Amino acid sequence: MDRQGLTEQLLAVAALGRDVIGEDGWKDIVPVSATDGFQVDTLADVLISHMPASPPLYPDGHLTDEPEAVMIAELIREAALEGVRDELPHSLAVVVDEIVPREGRPEDRPFLDVRVNLYVERSSQKAIIIGKGGARLREVGTNARKGIEALLGARIYLDLHVKVAKDWQRDPKQLVKLGF
Repeated sequence: MDRQGLTEQLLAVAALGRDVIGEDGWKDIVPVSATDGFQVDTLADVLISHMPASPPLYPDGHLTDEPEAVMIAELIREAALEGVRDELPHSLAVVVDEIVPREGRPEDRPFLDVRVNLYVERSSQKAIIIGKGGARLREVGTNARKGIEALLGARIYLDLHVKVAKDWQRDPKQLVKLGF
């Protein structure tokens, strides 16, 4: 659209605003183009400026209402599924058994022991998670550890165990045991 056409469209939108809202019309009119990104950031800034301030949704220092154990389990599950999504689409459950401070460590340098079980439905899936000589499981631990340490604000020892819970997705008792 050329400059003249854009001007006519903006005047028509302004007139519509006066007809609908009253004499003052719209507070802002922002021409945008999602196709080429023209003024999309400006539109976002204008929309935000008109929104009321919200009270905090979580207490200071909290990122979510999920318990730390759930977030840790998700970080481990994500690391475990990275690169093997086709072989383990939804057959992996992660349960954090415990998070305990390491005894004898100074308070200013905490160290946590995090013990976790990964549950699969079949032995063949267990072999996929562990990998040859445990290489895949070590990779899972290394990748997950970074996120967990950032989340907890402390260095950790991540103790991962892979177990078979046959057909856990279809067994109500197993689902409850695994936290579903």
